[in-house]
Amino acid sequence: MNRLIFRAFRHHYIAIVASAMVLSCGVQAAENVHVTYAGSMGVVMDKVLGPAFAKQNGVHFQGQGQGAYGMAHLLASKKIVADVFVSITPGPIEILQKAGLVDHAVPIASTSMVIAYNPKGKYAKQFAQAAKDPNQSWWSVLEKPDVHFGRSDPKTDPQGRNIIFTMQLAGLYYHHPKLAEKVLGGIQNPKQVFTEGGLLTRLEDGQIDASSGYEASVKSAGLPFISLPDQINLSNPEMSAKWYSKAGFDIKDAQGKMKHMRTQPLVYYAAVLKNAPNPKEGRAFIKFMRSNEGLMMLEKSGYSAPKGGKI
Repeated sequence: MNRLIFRAFRHHYIAIVASAMVLSCGVQAAENVHVTYAGSMGVVMDKVLGPAFAKQNGVHFQGQGQGAYGMAHLLASKKIVADVFVSITPGPIEILQKAGLVDHAVPIASTSMVIAYNPKGKYAKQFAQAAKDPNQSWWSVLEKPDVHFGRSDPKTDPQGRNIIFTMQLAGLYYHHPKLAEKVLGGIQNPKQVFTEGGLLTRLEDGQIDASSGYEASVKSAGLPFISLPDQINLSNPEMSAKWYSKAGFDIKDAQGKMKHMRTQPLVYYAAVLKNAPNPKEGRAFIKFMRSNEGLMMLEKSGYSAPKGGKI
């Protein structure tokens, strides 16, 4: 009788262990897709596209956002490895192409430069009025000495460069030669420059009164903003050669080399890296972003349709 009980117990125990091994294998079998992206895309990547793709494909989504140029250099130096890189403007993609890690990249969305502001800030009413009235001199609010304006680092982040271009073009467009200087206080201003990922958070928390921003990310964060005309918002590729090209500045890059910065269209590009641990899922993720479902998710998150062809 004892032997029968022992045998029954042993078979039951083996069955439990086998089931546990199957479940364990099932968990391990799930693939990972590691996506690195421009920091401004944090909300749409981590809360919308990433979870939707993971659910549909039975994978684990791992997202990592940072200033696009800084991220490109980390990938190029192989300090980090990823399956997909999503950049704003072609510049960061070109870094990876030179490093031999990317053949081409495809457009997935586009956006424009805006001025975001804190709805509870001391100048919220003035910013709101400027947002409603296109004839209102929105820059005059930013020129006030006690307005704390925030932007990202032009050395590492395209947005940090784009807000400088925007202010330069605004000075030309509104015939106000000193506009950029009065608002920005110089190309590198430590009182204004923050990391891109924390810029809108600082704005929400009231640490700054206004900030540069991409319309897409500002909408995703639910913050109010001032829309800018095509002549200065860098959204219109047709204006690149004859108008946007009038903006530019010199700056030392992350490697300490002096470079002349020029405008590039505000288009988001995605590419699978050649050293991707899981290129199959990387390609699937890009296909998902470019599908009707993915484009709809991007649109609902404040992004515009992709413009131009692959690079």
